[in-house]
Amino acid sequence: MISVDIPGRGTLQLKHIVLDYNGTMAKDGMLLPGVEKSLNRLSECLKVHILTADTFGKCRGECKGINGTVQILSQPVGGEAKEAFVESLGAEHTVAVGNGANDRLMLAKAALGIVILGPEGTSVQALQNADVAVKEITDGLDLLLQPKRLIATLRL
Repeated sequence: MISVDIPGRGTLQLKHIVLDYNGTMAKDGMLLPGVEKSLNRLSECLKVHILTADTFGKCRGECKGINGTVQILSQPVGGEAKEAFVESLGAEHTVAVGNGANDRLMLAKAALGIVILGPEGTSVQALQNADVAVKEITDGLDLLLQPKRLIATLRL
């Protein structure tokens, strides 16, 4: 678990991280550099869950070295399915990471929503529903690995 006390907001008690794959962790279906290493470090304190429609059919192979689960969602992947997944884990103990319009509901539902601006772009709806926006996935994962950065960004 990761526990972070954010002045003016309260304490986050995070147990799960739920990540969108394409556009968030991957570009054109290929895992971005540094993601596997960062997620494996996070897996020591959070359960890692990767959700995807697997548009390029590469997710399982690309993520085989990540200590976590991959769930291929059926087409079309609506935001409701991702939101329900976050709810099933306990939204109050979950951080969600995504970039697309179908990530907007899970970003809003989770205790902490991180939107990735990344190489495939970001939906305005996802951006509006996140707590934090970062340029790259590794920057977002580093917020969790270095919680003082998160505190500096979110304190009121």
